[in-house]
Amino acid sequence: MKNQKILFALMAIGLLTAGGYGLYRLGVSRGMHSGMTMSAPVASAAASGDAAKADSAGKKVLYWHDPMVPGQKFDKPGKSPFMDMQLVPVYAGDAGDEGKVSVSSRVQENLGIRTAEVIKGNLGQAIVAVGSVAYNERDVAQLQARSNGFVEHLYVKATLDAVHKGQALVDLYVPEWVAAQEEYLTAKRLHGAGADGLADAARQRMRLVGMSDAQIRQVDTSGKVQARATVTAPTGGVVTELAVHEGMTVAMGAPLFRINGLGTVWVNAEIPESLAAQISIGNAVEAHAAALPGTIFKGKISAILPDVNPVTRTLKARIELANPSGQLIPGMFVTANFVSPARKDVLLVPMEAVIQTGTRSVVMVDQGDGKFAPVDVDLGTETNGQSEIRAGLRAGQKVVVSGQFLIDSEASLKGTATRMGDMTAASPNIEASSAAGPISGPTHHGVGKVESIGKDEITISHGPIATLQWGAMTMGFAAPAGGLPKNIAVGDTVAFDIRPMSDGMFAIARIVPTVDVPAPASAPAARHPAKSGNGVAK
Repeated sequence: MKNQKILFALMAIGLLTAGGYGLYRLGVSRGMHSGMTMSAPVASAAASGDAAKADSAGKKVLYWHDPMVPGQKFDKPGKSPFMDMQLVPVYAGDAGDEGKVSVSSRVQENLGIRTAEVIKGNLGQAIVAVGSVAYNERDVAQLQARSNGFVEHLYVKATLDAVHKGQALVDLYVPEWVAAQEEYLTAKRLHGAGADGLADAARQRMRLVGMSDAQIRQVDTSGKVQARATVTAPTGGVVTELAVHEGMTVAMGAPLFRINGLGTVWVNAEIPESLAAQISIGNAVEAHAAALPGTIFKGKISAILPDVNPVTRTLKARIELANPSGQLIPGMFVTANFVSPARKDVLLVPMEAVIQTGTRSVVMVDQGDGKFAPVDVDLGTETNGQSEIRAGLRAGQKVVVSGQFLIDSEASLKGTATRMGDMTAASPNIEASSAAGPISGPTHHGVGKVESIGKDEITISHGPIATLQWGAMTMGFAAPAGGLPKNIAVGDTVAFDIRPMSDGMFAIARIVPTVDVPAPASAPAARHPAKSGNGVAK
């Protein structure tokens, strides 16, 4: 009895297994006849000739694809399984144009693609720099004692006191001057032969002891000894150095006063060394200070100092500003606007049209009829939201200024596929591989932030990858067989393509840095997720 129960159980299991397999085959058979199926690579579809069809205009369609997921190709038209949009046909004439992309008008509208014309214009770069006000060191008067003497009275008793030209500064008693004056007056009173010679000799002695011509004339006119000498300011400004006090004894050559003029001042502006070529001595400058709103000070560059700050990578431009009212005070911060001579008839494009890859600059050129092609350009200066194009474009062409990153990604993938196809045709035995096994299968595109870089692995916090039905996560990928590009570093935002390997892992097929697409704000960590039967990371 027991054996009969076991026999009946085995027969039931066999019937269920056969029924399940029959239902599976029926589902596969119906699935092959209804809905869309992903085709083999383009080369296989073209070889068989079954997938290639002709549209109403007679053009030969090689396959259909979703521009947002360019790695997947379909052999029938329909709605994209990834995005709410129709699949776009790829024609035989387009497939041979490496790097070019065709985008329908509807897709352009959905992606928000905008273009701008390459124009010729005048490029006058305005450079704005911040600097501090300093004394004009060419407008300085240094007063010293001409003879030994005593300070009897000071008229200016503190530094930074303002003085005007001719103002009395100090009274000095100089015994040596008194003796020379008395000798001169005595010689002047003599009469007879040789009296004039003695008077001339006495006058010369007064000069030798340090008396000025004005002081000698005063003695000669008054006929009296001037016991005290008054030192006056030779120029207007402020007293920046006061080295004497009342009652002091001073020696010949000792400093008394230093006076700095304020009629003109210097501004030492910090200029980035990358902009040094845009300025030159004599350039006009307009400056304004936050402490003096509404007041514009005009001047010019008087010198460019030959010294670069190794920390800030800036050099100093010395600006000389007119300061007739003395409003600019040393130590103030001012903003200086440099106006460089405008260059005429240069090619200009909006700055957002340029894609910086780290090693080259690329723009997407609109070739009409929905076709776009990447073009390498040589950039010049950038100002007022425009970039100068030195080579690569001509006036009248249209460049993409919005959505160009998506088009560039498709163009790069298309060019890579074409080049790989050419290599395989030339050397059938060549196969992309990694340490874990050969890379095969479709390409999947993602954007994320590089978290770490190992010897054979790179960890990326990426956003959702629609083709794999993955959400945002942090995971590791095998590095390319040839190694990572040198311009990839930890913290970079990157666009990357991955392909599955034989062990179920994924390897980087292509990776480029980008500043156009932000990295995901946050992503849960997942290291080497396993793959289920439907390709979803668990």
